[in-house]
Amino acid sequence: MSNVILHAEGLNKSFGAVTAAANINVKVQEGSVIGLIGTNGAGKTTFVNMITGYLKPDTGRVIFSGQDITQLAPRDITRLGVCRSFQIPQLYNSMTALENLEVSYGIVSLMAHHGSLFTKMDAKIPSYDKNIRQLAEESLEKFGLTQYRDKTARVLPGGIRKLLDIAMAMAVRPKILLLDEPTSGVSAEEKFDIMDMVMKAVRDGNTTVLFVEHDMDIVNRHAERVLAFYAGQIIADESPELALRDPQVIKYIIGETHAARLQEAH
Repeated sequence: MSNVILHAEGLNKSFGAVTAAANINVKVQEGSVIGLIGTNGAGKTTFVNMITGYLKPDTGRVIFSGQDITQLAPRDITRLGVCRSFQIPQLYNSMTALENLEVSYGIVSLMAHHGSLFTKMDAKIPSYDKNIRQLAEESLEKFGLTQYRDKTARVLPGGIRKLLDIAMAMAVRPKILLLDEPTSGVSAEEKFDIMDMVMKAVRDGNTTVLFVEHDMDIVNRHAERVLAFYAGQIIADESPELALRDPQVIKYIIGETHAARLQEAH
């Protein structure tokens, strides 16, 4: 059995009278691919934000590779190898796709050689054995972005912007990558190709993946395990085959009609 790379232990988070996380306990195996599902406000993003340091739990701990990272700043958690891609791509819109990647690889290279300028933590950042331009070019090819090399980010189609954002997140060679709705804003015709490309690229790097997704077809196709959130709680933690047939998941998240269609697809 794979090692546990991430352990969310008894996480609780409230915003006034609203409970966003209620006693969340999750162990993530190294190299696994986990889909996070639930309606808006169910607690998925709160969970991701607590793992990546953007929110601090009221109680509970986040353990990554045996280290308690609960109170660390997001940049220090990233430095340890936990990275994320946002629902709205975080790109430099006036720069080309190549330049965006060069910036990402350049920042990581600076952190590797001058870490004390960025953080007091003694954490490992990859040191590259290739120049920044070569790394950026290879990343474009890996993510199927070569034809967009010299186009500015602001004119790129939605799906391509998503790919570029994820490619930039991969510059740090993360141990865990958290994707926030990687296919939102992507056309139905593009979604499978986009997600297939993403998953191939991240799996080639032996990266553990957690992805928030509303599209159950994508979840069914790519997740090895599903965490279903409702009212701040995890109501199912199973394989896609079992989780998407769970009575509570059908009732609160996907609905009878969609559940029936997914079962027919098998």
